[in-house]
Amino acid sequence: MRSRRILVTGGCGFIGSNFIRLVRAERPDWEVVNLDKLTYAGRRENVEDLAGDPHYRFVHGDICDGGAVADAMSSCSMAVNFAAETHVDRSLLGAGHFIDTDIKGVLVLLEEARRVGLDRFVQISTDEVYGSIGHGSFTEDDVLNPRNPYAASKAGGDRLAYAYWATYGVPVIITRASNNYGPFQYPEKLIPLFVTNALRDLPLPLYGDGHNVRDWLHVEDHCRAVLFVLDQGAPGEVYNIGGGNERENIEITRAVLRLLGKAESLITPVADRVGHDRRYSLNCSKLNRLGWQTTMPFEAGLEATVRWYVDHEAWWRPIKDRDGAFRSYYEQQYGARLK
Repeated sequence: MRSRRILVTGGCGFIGSNFIRLVRAERPDWEVVNLDKLTYAGRRENVEDLAGDPHYRFVHGDICDGGAVADAMSSCSMAVNFAAETHVDRSLLGAGHFIDTDIKGVLVLLEEARRVGLDRFVQISTDEVYGSIGHGSFTEDDVLNPRNPYAASKAGGDRLAYAYWATYGVPVIITRASNNYGPFQYPEKLIPLFVTNALRDLPLPLYGDGHNVRDWLHVEDHCRAVLFVLDQGAPGEVYNIGGGNERENIEITRAVLRLLGKAESLITPVADRVGHDRRYSLNCSKLNRLGWQTTMPFEAGLEATVRWYVDHEAWWRPIKDRDGAFRSYYEQQYGARLK
């Protein structure tokens, strides 16, 4: 490779900010450029510990903006695209932003990557592109069958990235990860929402019968896997990244309450969301054969995550107490369900 300068899009978000910290810790000679639009889930506070780092540069911009992308990608030899609209519930309320960021934004990035001749471009996809599976686990060769607007938008970006490798030779690697959890996750997703609600003795709105199954991957394991494929992955390939921790949502909910010493009476079953996939499961043997393995036991990871939210009340309270957009979304999503 040429210069060790890497573009990280969405680096002020949950996974992106954790990835940047990992890169700075484990690749101290690399320079990191963080391009982030600073949407509701992208927060400068997530990377405030990097202020003053001479190997770190922040660019405020949208991946749909060709000028901002060209500025950020200048002199980079690698790029990892974490920038995305990611919340299924929000995609059910309106899919437009998901199409813009998760497909059109990927197009802008790929065009610039093609123009400058990047050595590596990693497109972060998701296990949701496969759809639901009753038994067994999806391999990278299985047909994609996204069943909600978010998953469909990610499948679009996923296949567009592959097409740029197949057509133009852009050295694209695609990763499809299972549900992430860990520090700095915006409190609209299941674990941080339920932890922060439980800390205030508020209802935990659990969809349907609570038996939907997700595989849980600690964000640090995910970030290490992405760094691993940058080094060991092959262009044109897809790699599943799973945690091997399949749990029903009701199990996760009870575990959170147990760790906080809160009563299960806070669990409030609510009307299920439309098109709710029953189970996701990934076969990760392809990546395992290259030498990657998870390192975080789920019980330890969940306990550490719950503790992080307990200890970082100053991070999440302003979101839930003073952010009118969050309150508006929460009321729209759960208000009628909780009545």
